Amino acid sequence: MTGDSGPELAALVASGTVDVPDFPKPGVLFKDLMPLFGDGPTFRKVVDGIVAHHGAGSFDVVAGVEARGFLIAAAIGYATGAGVVPVRKAGKLPRPAFSASYALEYGEATLEVHEDAFVAGQRVLVVDDVLATGGTAAATMDLVEQAGGTVSGFTVLMELGFLNGRERLSPRGVHALLTV
Repeated sequence: MTGDSGPELAALVASGTVDVPDFPKPGVLFKDLMPLFGDGPTFRKVVDGIVAHHGAGSFDVVAGVEARGFLIAAAIGYATGAGVVPVRKAGKLPRPAFSASYALEYGEATLEVHEDAFVAGQRVLVVDDVLATGGTAAATMDLVEQAGGTVSGFTVLMELGFLNGRERLSPRGVHALLTV
């Protein structure tokens, strides 16, 4: 097992992952992390590993990408006392929002964040469950900056290395607990 926080955390993420073939469409092998989220001790170790990597004082707020990123962001926010901002799919936010469209490995999507989600210069840790092509991550980081935040870090539980998302995000850093 390989990952940016060592083999123990990589193995924990791998043990909490179930492969689901042909979801959300034929030919896609979906990495379902719900078993990891449902295992309290494992989820705690994963969250603690993310906090240890970034340092609790290195960010002011955590931005979680819909939907599984919400779970990770809320746990990190609680563990560190930081605020949490959801980055939502289009049409889900009730107030004026910035939006960014991007390509997925299996289609297209649009994300939004409230225009007033961040205080100017606020340090934002962006989190999501999986890094694939990097489209979602790039759109999210662009939205954070458009709304006045400063991206201080980016973490995913799992990186699908063969889709080259890390390269797309360069020179921004990527912290992945497990790379497959």
